Amino acid sequence: MRLPSVIDAVLADECEGAMAGRILVVDDVATNRIVMKVKLAAACYAVDQAENGAEALRAARETKPDLILLDIMMPDMSGVDVCRALKADPNTVNIPVVLITALSDHDAKMDGLEAGADDFLTKPVEEVTLLARVRSLLRARDTVREWEDGADTVAAFGFAEQATGFNARVAPGKIALVAPGPRGAILWKAAIDDRLGGDVRIIPREAALSDASSDTGEATDVFVISVDLAQRNEGLRLLSDLRSRAGTRHAATVMILPEGDTERAAIALDLGASDVLHDPFDAKELAIRISAQLDRKRQSDRMRAGVRAGLEAAVTDPLTGLHNRRYAIPQLERMLTRPGPGPAVMMLDLDHFKGINDTHGHLAGDEILKQVSQRLREQLRRGDLLARIGGEEFLIALSPINHVDALDCAERLCRSVGEKPFKIGAGTKPVSVTASVGLAHPSKDSDFVTPEILIHEADMALYRAKSHGRNQVSMVSETAA
Repeated sequence: MRLPSVIDAVLADECEGAMAGRILVVDDVATNRIVMKVKLAAACYAVDQAENGAEALRAARETKPDLILLDIMMPDMSGVDVCRALKADPNTVNIPVVLITALSDHDAKMDGLEAGADDFLTKPVEEVTLLARVRSLLRARDTVREWEDGADTVAAFGFAEQATGFNARVAPGKIALVAPGPRGAILWKAAIDDRLGGDVRIIPREAALSDASSDTGEATDVFVISVDLAQRNEGLRLLSDLRSRAGTRHAATVMILPEGDTERAAIALDLGASDVLHDPFDAKELAIRISAQLDRKRQSDRMRAGVRAGLEAAVTDPLTGLHNRRYAIPQLERMLTRPGPGPAVMMLDLDHFKGINDTHGHLAGDEILKQVSQRLREQLRRGDLLARIGGEEFLIALSPINHVDALDCAERLCRSVGEKPFKIGAGTKPVSVTASVGLAHPSKDSDFVTPEILIHEADMALYRAKSHGRNQVSMVSETAA
C-alpha cells in the first residue's frame, strides 16, 4: 500500500463523522499537496487536490469546496489568474481563497489581494498560522451560507425583496483606528486616507466601546486595532468586547501585530478578528485589506437586512401594516409567561362590513381598514399587541392591566371606530362604521391559560356583543381552563 493511502486511512478513521469542512489544495508539486493534506486532515478537514490551474477551476465549480489553498507558481496559469477567474464566476465567487508561495514577492502579494484573495501565506507555512486562518475563513463562509439559506427560505415563501448589487455602496465606509499612541494612529491614517474614501477616524479604546453601546445608526464598519494598546494584549481584550456587544458584533476587525508574532495572530483570528496584518506593513496592503472587509461587511449587512425584511413581511399584514396571526399567537404566548396580571385579550370586528364592500367596493373597504388600524394604534400603549387576523377582525392584547382599565380601553377602541365617519375618496360622502368588541381577562388565580383559550373566550364575548345590538363591548371577567 502506498504511503499516502496509509495516511488517508488512518486520518479517515480518526476523523470519521467529524469533518469540519472541505478544502481544495492546489499545487503542482505532489509533495507539497501531501504535506498540506496531512496537516489539514489531522484537524479533521476533508481535502481534495488539484495539480494545476485548469484542474482547480474545474474542481471548484464541480465540488464547491469551503476553502481553496492555492499555490501561485504553477505551469499552466498563475495562482493569481486562477483566483481572478474564481472571483469572476458567480458559482465560485464566494469561496474563500488563500494564496501560498515560496517567494517573498511584494508585487505578487498585492496582485493576489487585489484579485480577491482572502490572505497570502509564505512557504513554509506554519501550522498554527494556517489552521487559525482556515478556521477564521470557514467561520465567515458558514455565516454567509446561513444568511444565503435564510434568504432562499424567505424567497421560497414569496417574501424576498429585490436585492441590490453587493458592490453598490449607499454610503462611504466608517473606519475607526485604535492605535497605542497618537503618532502610530496618524501614520495609519495617512497610509489609507489617500487610498480609501469614507470616514476614517482615530479613536481611543473607550470610544470604540462607546460605539459598541451606541444605537444612533452611525456604527463603525471596520476597526483597525493594535494588539497592544496602553497594556500588552489590550487590543485582544477590546476585540473580545467588540465581538460580544450588539452594536459592534457585525463590524469587521483588522488586528495589527508585531512582525513575526504568529501566535497572537492565531489567537486574534480565533477571537473573531476578520483579518490580521503585521507591522511594519505596506500602506497599499492595509488599504486593500480594509476595502475587502468593507465589501464583505456590506454583503453581510445586505443579507441580514434582506432576511430580516422577508421575515418581517411573513408576519405582517400587507394592507394595514399590522402584525398577522402568525406573529400574534406566539407573542400572546410570551405575554402569558410574564409575571403580574395576565393579558387582557380582545377580539374586535367591524359591523356589517360586507355591506360596505358591496356598496362602495373593495378599494373603499381597504381604505377603511387602513384608517381603522391607525385609529386603533393611537389608543394602545407601546407594549400592547395589535394584529389583523381576519378580513375585518382584529386581535388586541394588553399586558399588564387590571379588569377596570382593560374594559376602559376596550370601550375607547370601540368609540374610536364609530365616533367619526371614514373618508374613502374625493367627491364621496364619508362612510360611518362601527365595531363590536369581545373582551376576556384571566384572573391572577387562573392555573392554566393558553392563547387559544383566551381568544376563544374573547370570541364568545364578541358574539354576545353582536347579538345584543353591535357597536358595544362585551366582557368575560374570568377565564376558566
